[in-house]
This record gives sequence, structure tokens and C-alpha cells, in this order.
Amino acid sequence: MNLLLDGCSLTIEDVVRVAYARPGEVHVALTPEAERHVRRGEEAVARMVREGRIVYGITTGFGAFKDRVIAPEDVVALQRNILYSHAVGTGAPFEREVVRAMMLIRANTLATGHSGIRLETLNLLLEMLNRGVTPVVPRQGSLGASGDLAPLAHMALVLIGEGEAEVDGEVLPGRAALARVGLQPVTLAAKEGLALTNGTALMTALGCLAVVEAENATMVADIAAALSLEALNGIATAFDPRLHELRPFPRQKRVAAHMRRLIACSDFLRPPDSPDPQDAYSLRCVPQVHGACLDAVDYTRWVVEIELNSVTDNPLLFWDEETGEVMAISGGNFHGEPLAIAYDYLALALTELGNISERRLNRLVDACANRHLLPDFLTEHGGLNSGFMITQYTAAALASENKALVHPASADSIPTSANWEDHVSNGPIAARQARRVLRNLEGILALELFAAAQAIDFRRRVLGKDARLGKGTAAAYALIREHVPFLPQDAPMYPHIERLRELARSGALRRAVEHALEEGRVS
Repeated sequence: MNLLLDGCSLTIEDVVRVAYARPGEVHVALTPEAERHVRRGEEAVARMVREGRIVYGITTGFGAFKDRVIAPEDVVALQRNILYSHAVGTGAPFEREVVRAMMLIRANTLATGHSGIRLETLNLLLEMLNRGVTPVVPRQGSLGASGDLAPLAHMALVLIGEGEAEVDGEVLPGRAALARVGLQPVTLAAKEGLALTNGTALMTALGCLAVVEAENATMVADIAAALSLEALNGIATAFDPRLHELRPFPRQKRVAAHMRRLIACSDFLRPPDSPDPQDAYSLRCVPQVHGACLDAVDYTRWVVEIELNSVTDNPLLFWDEETGEVMAISGGNFHGEPLAIAYDYLALALTELGNISERRLNRLVDACANRHLLPDFLTEHGGLNSGFMITQYTAAALASENKALVHPASADSIPTSANWEDHVSNGPIAARQARRVLRNLEGILALELFAAAQAIDFRRRVLGKDARLGKGTAAAYALIREHVPFLPQDAPMYPHIERLRELARSGALRRAVEHALEEGRVS
């Protein structure tokens, strides 16, 4: 696969493909027009230095040192020093895919030419991506205000032969990592250190991965809810399209339609004229709750798609097309507030999906809650066997942890750089929290799926082996049973839970259900 960067057409799906690609699978390069733009920016910066112009970050210091003029002979050292002084991250390194996504997004921003980086330097960053050189980047240290300074500095150190990078699973010093794949470090010119470090590439990278993961999780949540509905002998009237037309939130309607497709033709549901016309909220209100959560996921995608093709460093170069004069304009495009608020919103929504899933799981295992439709804790010989009792404990623990993680990072701020940079977004913290909530949600959904499949087997004993599940849930159940057995008595459960978590997280469960629905063409 070839991917050409022009600074304005990168997609979330492009980022995810490159993030998980191995050397040789994807080749990333600039379009010819982007190369021209980069060269124009490179020439503009060189001209500013020759003319002795006072421009922030080119001929001045950084942050609170903005009024310290730098001598022409020190301009190169200035750009090297910003990497040295800003590479102060701490904590465990980010996963390979996060760093690769960050590299790609930073390159796409630089491809516009407004940042003033040289083509030679930008091409080296792209070749690191192409040849599998992944800088070691600690996950803590960015406030998401002057961009992701510390993480990007760790990334950029490798360009000058410093820092550390992983190649073929081995962590090497930066220079050795480049040499391993036939590359040489560069010496940074004016503006380049600042251009490489001043921007939102890390928090945008985390957002790209989180959006795709969250979209998958919302689909799995619908599948789990539908399977639980059938296991609990629920009723489908709450998904009637006429009902949702009277409260026409688009995502609510989308979830209701999805539920109808998942449970179509099921023999496990109560008839519409049942004397018991309503289910508990965790079943009846799935469209309203899941739909509202899906609003947050869609909003986050919208924000990230804009940010992907934005120029987020400072200062930025602009040209007067009539005179050819260039100016550097200082501003705040590096501030991560749009992303931070979106990620906090996303984390809240994912927490709610976990909360309602845990309540459905509780109904599956609590015989009083399900009116003794199912045996206590989904086991035949309760007392000797505890059955699925503790699965609900684990789901409750994960849901409770999410409630602590969902405190909005964007609601906090702390001043930096002697109070010149006096408001920060905490966007990277919000993004990391959202992905931690996601991992916990995937665990809760795996537990619900595990219990729902066990409950379906008990229901079949009453309904008969020929009783049909819905068009979508039948595919979900079949895949679950390919990997996880019915448990007639207590046995180690954790391997089954982890297998179900992987089926959910990998997209395998969602794809199996989508394929079945497409074949059945259920509307």
C-alpha cells in the first residue's frame, strides 16, 4: 500500500493502517505539491535568518524566553537544545502503534509547508516510518497545551541520532537504530526543532486509535445487549421504529434499528401481546443509552478528523501571494482543548456503556432479578458450585474503576513556563484515560457475553434445541461457542473471559455478526 501525504486528506483509517503496519507493508511519501510547499517553507525560514528578523522560536528562545534574541551562529544549537531540554517524559513507553500514528500525523502537518521544516528532515521522519524505526516515547509528561512537547521531543531525538528507538523488536540508541536500516541522522536547521515538537500529534494519535476501538465497542455492546435480551426472555416492543420517530435522535434510532436486526426471527423473546409488556431499563432503554453514548463516539470522530489535517504548531508561515513576502504569525493552534473535551466526553460515554452492561449481567446471574427464569448464578448445583457469581463482581470492579477514571482531565489546568503558558488542556491525559476506560469496557462486555451464552444454553433446555436465536445473535452465539464452552460445573474461567475479550476487541465478533446480517438482509 502507498500513502501520499498532502496535509489535507489524511483519514483516521489511514492512521490506523500505518500504526499497525510492519516494515514494507505501507510506504508513506509526500505528494509533489506537498514537496513544493515544504521547500517554500524551508526557503522562507532561511531568508528570515539571513535578514536577521526577530521571529519566535527561530531567532528567539522558547516559552518564557520568547524575548531572548539568539545570535545567528547559535540558531542550529537552539534547535538541538529544544529536543534535549524537552525530552523529559516519564513512565512506561507508549505502544508501537501509538508512536507510529504520532509520527504519521506530525509528518502530515509538516507537509503543508507552514511549519518551515526542511524536506530532508521530513523525508527522514517518513523513512523511519517506512523502515520500522519506532522511537521510544514515555507516556507521561505532556499537558497538551504547547502541543505534546515532551513526547514529540523524544520522537525527534532519533532524527538527530539521539534517544532510543525500537527496530525489529530490539531497542537501540537512536544513531544505531537508524544505521540498522540504512539511514543517517540529520543536523537540524532553524525552526526545525520547534516544528517537530510543537503540535498535537500525540493526542490526535491516541484519539484515532480510541475512535476506531470505541466504534467497535459500541457495536459489541449492542450485540451483548441483544443476546442478554433473548437470554432473559425480553420483549422487542421497546425497539419499535414508531416509538423512536417520536424522539428522533439519530443515534438512538440507529441503535434501535440495529437491535431489531440482531434479534429478528428470534424464538427467545416474549410476544408483543405478552401480559408483561415491559422489561427493566437496562434492556428496554438500550437505544436511548447506547444511542447517547454513540453520539459521543461520533463527535470524537468529527473532532479528530478535523485535527488530523490541521496545522498545530507555532509560529506559522504565511505568504502574500502578490508580493511574495512571508510573515510568521504566532497563535495557539497547538492548544489541545478541542481534543481534550472530546476525549472526556468519550470516556464518559464508554463508562455509561459499561454501567448498563454490568446491570444486564447482574440480571443474568441473579435469579430473583430474572424471576427464576434462570438458575442462581447460572449453575445447576448452586452451593457446591458458585457458577457465574463472581463474574458480576469483576464487572462491578471494572465499572467502578471507570467511574474514577472518568473525572474530566480538561476540567483541570496548571500554569507553566513562568506563567506565560498559563492554561493547559490536559488532552493527552484525557486520551489515555479514555483508552483505559475502553479496555475496562471491553472486559465488562466480555463478561456479559460469557454469561449470556451460558444463559442461552439453559433457556434451550426449556424451549428445545431447535429454538432460534435472532439473525445477528445466532452468529454471535455460534462464534462464542467456537471458543468458549458451556460450563456445567465450576472450572477456571479467566482463560474464557480473556478469549472473549479478544474476540470483542479484535472486531472478530462484530464482523461475524455483520456478515450474518448482510447475508440475511434483515431490515
